[in-house]
Amino acid sequence: MNDKDAQNLKNHARIDPAFHFVLAFVLLANVVFAVFHLLHHWHSARMSAAWILVLSVVAFIPYIKLRTYPLKVQDRVIRLEERLRLQALARAEWHAQIYRLTEDQLIGLRFAADDEVVELAKQALEENLNRKQIKERIKSWRGDYWRI
Repeated sequence: MNDKDAQNLKNHARIDPAFHFVLAFVLLANVVFAVFHLLHHWHSARMSAAWILVLSVVAFIPYIKLRTYPLKVQDRVIRLEERLRLQALARAEWHAQIYRLTEDQLIGLRFAADDEVVELAKQALEENLNRKQIKERIKSWRGDYWRI
């Protein structure tokens, strides 16, 4: 992989065009169409047009859940991986501190290289850093190319 393709703070967010753009656009267009249909058929088919609008709005629930469920599982796996990595890299006397790190902090630490992750974890605890603040302090970015 060349430097152009390497992950960093500015390009590490993952966008899936089919999900984030196409599906979102179709669902939104469907709601707009359902509102138009309801207004156009207000006097003749009000109940069926209203039901189409309800179904169009409710279709956003699986759209949201399709994204949030795997992200939550991914966050749990990251939490476990980072705790194991910190146990392997930190001195034994610091292991008890690992469990004081929040999920948000552990997720931010996943991008830190092995040679700086322990120090960043200590800073995260001492200064109560959040995910974004941790990422901003990373000097040697470790890409996460397997995430969803």
